[in-house]
Amino acid sequence: MSRVLLIGTIETKRAELAALAAALTGHGLRVCPIDISLGAGGAVLQSEVKLSRMQEKGQQAATEAAAQADGCLAAVALGGGTGGELAVSVLQALPPDVPKVLVTTLAFDPRLAVADCGIVLVPTTCDIEGVNTMLLGVFEATAAMVAGLAQARPVMPSGRRAIAVSTLGATGAAGSAVISALSDRGAEATVFHANGCGGAAFARFLREGRADGIIDLNVHELGRMRIAGLCAPMPDRFTAGGHLPRIVLPGALNFLGLGAPETLGADHRARPHYRHTGNFTHVALTEDEMADQAAALSDALNTASGPTHVLIPMGGFSHEDRPGGAIENPRLRALAAEVLETSARAYGVTRLPYHINAPETADAAVEALFHRMPK
Repeated sequence: MSRVLLIGTIETKRAELAALAAALTGHGLRVCPIDISLGAGGAVLQSEVKLSRMQEKGQQAATEAAAQADGCLAAVALGGGTGGELAVSVLQALPPDVPKVLVTTLAFDPRLAVADCGIVLVPTTCDIEGVNTMLLGVFEATAAMVAGLAQARPVMPSGRRAIAVSTLGATGAAGSAVISALSDRGAEATVFHANGCGGAAFARFLREGRADGIIDLNVHELGRMRIAGLCAPMPDRFTAGGHLPRIVLPGALNFLGLGAPETLGADHRARPHYRHTGNFTHVALTEDEMADQAAALSDALNTASGPTHVLIPMGGFSHEDRPGGAIENPRLRALAAEVLETSARAYGVTRLPYHINAPETADAAVEALFHRMPK
């Protein structure tokens, strides 16, 4: 019988967890409960006390879940605000190959919480308060989905060299060309979207030793981390995998990824910008911001122990940084190149005469990486 971890606050969601457990056992699954209750006994905990207990209980439950994870079919958690936040911390600590499901009211923005851990979200639509027909339907669908994992066939490693690649829509053509060029070399690209969330998964992938080399094509998240924009915690975004061969390009370093135009402040609206989608606006950096960004990137790369090289496409850093583009600025590109060159200690620098999305740039990046990889 397949074993499933069931994570939740038994103290406050006993009936609801029992109903979800019944749905899981109804599909032939054995449920192993992991309690993340805070032990408040119905009392309202003071903020500091509550946060301390959440941290302590989360760590305890994460240790317990990790000890039981080997051989389990999946880990399923149930929670709203407090319970959902606690459950996420437990799911995040599980090994990457354990399927993870969170049944939740979506009482928090899940993007930052699940950025690096592959949690499947099952929205309940209604609140998790009492057992009702709508909630039972969600539990049954969740149980059927989890039970279906038993039919999943194992995916064997390809045996090809694994290359971690970052990209974004603004460097989409470059990303596609890099993937194709890597495939032609017999390598496998694992691509991460540098949108403030994907970089957290990129760093975790490297920490877990799952890559043989890196092409950090799009470093846009540096601006999200240091200036503005949605960003998940990723303190080692530019240092993880420092022992690996690494090629870095300043893709999308020239703008901030912010919200819809009506959400921008006066300073950002006064700068060159354009509406990338209905929800996102790309706003050009100032010269001071670019100098600071390039210096921060240089500081991170100077910690590398593996062969590291920066390629700077002087024809443009993103799709609208080109002749006639909405945020074209050759001065910003020259400034970034100057800072990266003068600050280099643990990496080399080459200026390229091409735009970042030109095929020649992708070819140069892949060639530079393989030149630095073991034969």
